Amino acid sequence: MNLRKPLLSCLISMSLGLLLSATCLLSIAKPAYAGLPPGNAVTDGAALLRYSLPIDNKEIRKVQGELEGLSEWLRSKRWGPIKKDVTKVERMLDRKRDAILASVPEDRQAQAGAIIDSLIAETGPLREAAEAKDKEGVWIERKNMLDQVGELEELMVNGYPFEVPEEYSNLPQLKGRATVQFTTTQGDITVIADGYSAPVTAGNFVDLVNKKFYDGLPFIRAEDFYVLQTGDPDGPDEGYIDPKTKEYRAIPMEILVDGDDVPTYGVTLEEIGRYMDEPMLPFNSFGSLALARPGNDNNGGSSQFFFFLFEAELTPAGRNMLDGRYAVFGYTIDGKDVLRKLSAGDKIVSAKVVDGLDNLVEPQA
Repeated sequence: MNLRKPLLSCLISMSLGLLLSATCLLSIAKPAYAGLPPGNAVTDGAALLRYSLPIDNKEIRKVQGELEGLSEWLRSKRWGPIKKDVTKVERMLDRKRDAILASVPEDRQAQAGAIIDSLIAETGPLREAAEAKDKEGVWIERKNMLDQVGELEELMVNGYPFEVPEEYSNLPQLKGRATVQFTTTQGDITVIADGYSAPVTAGNFVDLVNKKFYDGLPFIRAEDFYVLQTGDPDGPDEGYIDPKTKEYRAIPMEILVDGDDVPTYGVTLEEIGRYMDEPMLPFNSFGSLALARPGNDNNGGSSQFFFFLFEAELTPAGRNMLDGRYAVFGYTIDGKDVLRKLSAGDKIVSAKVVDGLDNLVEPQA
């Protein structure tokens, strides 16, 4: 079925046109959500998830920024700057240890301290790889360290940062994050759904995965290498029908803007004059995960979702027309090569929540 096709196709075409004239969007950050760097060009899903955590610790963000910045030196094989920045990271972790731990709740500080010790130890192998001019070794060690930085930053999250409006209490909500693994006819894909920025949208997705709703469903659209869509059940219904109420489960438009304390519900950012604002979860990354919806109904999404397949080289971060018009609720962190192989007719063999199911809050009557 092509329920979502007309508007989405139009916006994708407009996104290509914007390459000639659009300028990068700027974000205005508040302490609750540190957000992306101004004029960002972050295209890695894991990095976007780190930046969207509701924390405010400048020291760990500096460590994160230095490690992520190594990719630029690595592309040009500038080994001297890499070694210099690794030393800088090591010193920051050692000298700013107390400042980093200050943002971690007391009952998690021992775990956080162990991660800091591990990170300091990891700077040795990373420096050695740089000295050996081992590009793959630097890349692997950098990723290992960034994964640990992400774990440390998640330990800093103290409680859920806001209250979801009561009117959505009848819908499942994800109060944190969850990792989902898809097994498809072309291979495995791993995604992380982000309930910190999209609790209702991500909660609906994780709930349906846990109910095995997506098992066996085909990919119904693979349009011009831009969008890969699935979630349309067999029969006339185009979304999830709750077996208890016998009603279509409709999910509201839900977008958290960088700098806001709570998400905006029910409207696109353009409709409220905020088209220049940056969502906390932008369409910056290949494999961004977003809720599909009818073109004329902001709150008509249900079970259908799509992977956004634009390459960063074709659509630079902050230069597309989908941000603020569709709701991103997660990112692909593994299996992007599989996404490139999938086409209409391929299937989801199975989908499973492999981590974070305890963050799912069941709907209230």
